[in-house]
Amino acid sequence: MNDQESIDLAAMLCSRLCHDMLSPVGALNNGLELLAMEDDPEMRKSVIALLEQSARTSTNKLKFFRLAFGAAGGFGDRVDVAEPKALVEALVSDRDKVEVHWAIEAANLAKPAVKVLLNFAQIANDALVRGGSLDIGAEVRDGNCELVVRATGTKIAFDDTIGKALDGSLDRTDLSSRTAAAHMIHLLAAQSGGGIQYARTDETLVLGAILPEAEGLIG
Repeated sequence: MNDQESIDLAAMLCSRLCHDMLSPVGALNNGLELLAMEDDPEMRKSVIALLEQSARTSTNKLKFFRLAFGAAGGFGDRVDVAEPKALVEALVSDRDKVEVHWAIEAANLAKPAVKVLLNFAQIANDALVRGGSLDIGAEVRDGNCELVVRATGTKIAFDDTIGKALDGSLDRTDLSSRTAAAHMIHLLAAQSGGGIQYARTDETLVLGAILPEAEGLIG
């Protein structure tokens, strides 16, 4: 990837982050305006509750994006699995119809694996437009980390361009803020000598990756 492509990808990731943050931050702004105009104690109480919810959502999203897209904790570090678990649980906490099931025995994962896992979880969660379940698994064996995230629901909404970005078949000229995260983790997997695959049906989306556990791998 040349310098211009790196700049373009960074810009698209920033656009994605801003898009996802606009709703909760906008709700905070609207809530503060309502609070300034409202005198009724019960209404003020309701507005404050909405403000607290929007603040939690904003904080959770920022924590998620910091680890999923950024360099949180430095490069090459390993991450306690409790951290990505908490971030994913927070990601789906405002969706009553999505359940998360975990199958991770390792105490920690390499930073690149965590980035891929979080981005898989977001893609799979977005695909469950009518709710369903997320099954998230990771296993370290034979020098590799194997990741699988499966979304199961009555309807799967998955843009084929995201799939092409994941497997590297999407032309760079077709990249957008919508596909930038998928392209990023494709590059991350390719850099490490690993790979990403996906499969979908009307009711299932499966995202998988194999990443070598190379010491000192930049994440």
